[in-house]
Amino acid sequence: MVTIFRADGLRFVIFVDDHEPAHVHVFGDGEAKINLLGLSGEPELIWADGMKRGDIRKAMRIVEEQQGAFLESWRNIHG
Repeated sequence: MVTIFRADGLRFVIFVDDHEPAHVHVFGDGEAKINLLGLSGEPELIWADGMKRGDIRKAMRIVEEQQGAFLESWRNIHG
């Protein structure tokens, strides 16, 4: 597990033994999984468990802002 970003009480992680599609796990008060490239090319929420709606919106905003850097991290980790 590699922490690639921290902001606003959230930790964005990529698991080194994970699978496609490119995604991040977000940990705060709960957990979410966000696909970095949804069908429209924008990030999309896959699921969230125990995370407040405001934190999910915050996580989505951060992933949208950092999408390029997160994709680069995914490629560096997974080839």
